[in-house]
Amino acid sequence: MTTAPELPRPALDEARHVAVPPRTVLPVVDPAAPPPVRRTGLGRATAEERVARAGAWVAGFALAWLLTQRVLPLASVGWLLLLWFVLGMGLVAVTTALVGNRNEVADQLVRSAVTVGALVVGAALVSVMVFTLAKGWRPLLHLNFFTDDMAGIGPRDAFDRGGILHAVAGSLIQLGIAIAITVPLGIGTAVFMTEVGGRFATVVRTVVEAMTALPSIVAGLFVYTVMVVALGYPRSGLAAGLAIAVMMLPIIARASDVVLRVVPSGLREAGLALGASRWRVVWHVVLPTARPGLATALILGVARGVGETSPVLLTSGAAPFLTLDPTSGFMNSLPLYVFSTVRSGEPQAIARGFAAASVLLVLVLVLFVTARLLARGPLSKRS
Repeated sequence: MTTAPELPRPALDEARHVAVPPRTVLPVVDPAAPPPVRRTGLGRATAEERVARAGAWVAGFALAWLLTQRVLPLASVGWLLLLWFVLGMGLVAVTTALVGNRNEVADQLVRSAVTVGALVVGAALVSVMVFTLAKGWRPLLHLNFFTDDMAGIGPRDAFDRGGILHAVAGSLIQLGIAIAITVPLGIGTAVFMTEVGGRFATVVRTVVEAMTALPSIVAGLFVYTVMVVALGYPRSGLAAGLAIAVMMLPIIARASDVVLRVVPSGLREAGLALGASRWRVVWHVVLPTARPGLATALILGVARGVGETSPVLLTSGAAPFLTLDPTSGFMNSLPLYVFSTVRSGEPQAIARGFAAASVLLVLVLVLFVTARLLARGPLSKRS
């Protein structure tokens, strides 16, 4: 056996560094190879997938109607909807498994469940609004319903007399007092728990979480005992505002605490590295960053306090006339007006109560939209 002559070391290095011309290699298709595995598509559904999903739900409804109305003694609408959901989910899983894998089946099931849940919540909300408006649309057609109060008006009087001006003004005044108290206290408490910390912050967080589930009647009894019984202060709109503030404070503080903890710590470190004090970092960096979340916390607090009836009933009482001074005596509110009119038993009064409930829904919507717009800020700053 002969061996190749060994090249000297410099010649070997030159041979290794010789440039090799590039070559184009064409792919070779093997006809005997199995077809490629299709990637799982978890994004936007195609037209074929949408048609298959709609067909599954239509077939599920047909099967549910056949079982409940013709085969089984379950002719109620509740059983029809329940079986429709179960059979629809099953057919969606079957149709997806015919063309996809396990991940696609799970994705379609979760997507269908989330869609059905959103539709149920939306249907419940729309049904409440439609039912309330259908019960109280007649008083809303009269202008005096928005410009007059109920002074001297009985439960059987016609709709062209009396209104809810006193209740709307009372609700706005009481809610304004509660917001003026809870916003600085709630956000300040959240800043203390998040930015300062320590053992006392743990105690404060525990108390705030415990107060979140505080019954509204307990808050009303607390303010009534302290202000009316102990201090001798008369029942008024101020006392009702304090009771509503007790209900709103833990909600705003807890939600603000969660929002402030989501702010990245790098923003705080950057502000401190530039030489700013901790207070300036919180005021100019942390709070502006968390402003949309703080507006959401305020919305949650307002949603808790705007519909309270028992604390207002104990602390302010029901007055049929307009009262703008929260310290002068009894002051009505929209929830209390709805409660007192609906339970009266008179058809005219019940219609007024449902009309006032419709106005309350619109008022809450306006407050929510206003809070959201204030949280977003001017368009120039957002851009």
